[in-house]
Amino acid sequence: MSVIEPGRKAPSFALIDQNGRTHRLSEYSGRPVVLYFYPKDDTSGCTKEACGFRDSLPKFRSSDAVVLGVSILDEASKARFAGKYGLTFPLLADPEHEVADKYGVWQKRSMYGRSFMGVARTTYLIDKDGTVAKRWDKVKVDGHADEVLEAVRSLTRTNGR
Repeated sequence: MSVIEPGRKAPSFALIDQNGRTHRLSEYSGRPVVLYFYPKDDTSGCTKEACGFRDSLPKFRSSDAVVLGVSILDEASKARFAGKYGLTFPLLADPEHEVADKYGVWQKRSMYGRSFMGVARTTYLIDKDGTVAKRWDKVKVDGHADEVLEAVRSLTRTNGR
């Protein structure tokens, strides 16, 4: 599937986090949702991105936004990753890459001359009505959480809480 364009309804999902709790997009209705897809737990870029969201979490919460990270590794991997870096927001396991497919981020990638399927680092901002408000492709992790936070603040100023 292709990526979801801003203005389109965000696909529903139900995924399990690092603590064994199921999260559904529908349970966050009425709140902005930052849904970020990352390739792999506990790698340098993914750790830097997750820690950026972790460090900005109080600011996201003051805007009533929820942050959800998604990768294809299982809950046990998410639990180790969260524990190692003090990540207190949900990290969702998508081992069959069903949600990554729905959001168009399960893509052909290449590294060191080898092609493979994997998660493209992508972030979606979903508004309180479940519509994609903004999408970041080929995310550069430095400053990304701050950029997303500013978009959340802009969204909440525009739409109200």
